[in-house]
Amino acid sequence: MNAKLTRRRFIKGVIASSVAAVSSGSALYVNAASGAVHLGIVERLITLTVNGRKRRVDVLPQEMLADTLRKRLGLTGTKISCNRGECGACTVLIDDLAYYACSTLTHSVSAKNIRTVEGLQAADGTLHPLQQAFIEELSPQCGFCTPGQLMSAVALLQSSPKPTRQEARQALSGNLCRCGAYEQYLNGVMRASGQKRQTGKTGL
Repeated sequence: MNAKLTRRRFIKGVIASSVAAVSSGSALYVNAASGAVHLGIVERLITLTVNGRKRRVDVLPQEMLADTLRKRLGLTGTKISCNRGECGACTVLIDDLAYYACSTLTHSVSAKNIRTVEGLQAADGTLHPLQQAFIEELSPQCGFCTPGQLMSAVALLQSSPKPTRQEARQALSGNLCRCGAYEQYLNGVMRASGQKRQTGKTGL
């Protein structure tokens, strides 16, 4: 009886606070030990550092970074495909590490440096070495996964400028390519790192 009552109270708390969460910037918190429901206030107007720029943006407490980038900041290079952290199309760099933006709460990265595919090109229009290498190796097919592939590869080369092909394969393994152009992307990484182009086995 007590278990049912606790569950009922929890559900009531969720329903009662859902409207407030959207309208006032409140967020629902549940104490795992006691099952108590708390309504906390989250500041909606925050500052994000994206591609070296400070951007003030109104963000819902439950909003994911991919939605913020695309819908609020107009940075549509970050793609949303599976929307569940499985395909890698939404990969961005957060403090130089690759993250799935569709699974990252925007509020959790307000104090961090975010880099999207739009931030790779230099101010004078010069392409990033990886972008140029992907073009030369004809890496993109339909191109939908390319931004995510690029960001994963950038994270790799920043931490390991001369990776082996197997290291590159591992770094890009979280990015799905429905066209199957895995070897072309790997060739692009090897070219950008200044290493001899190799022919590997098909697939990651």
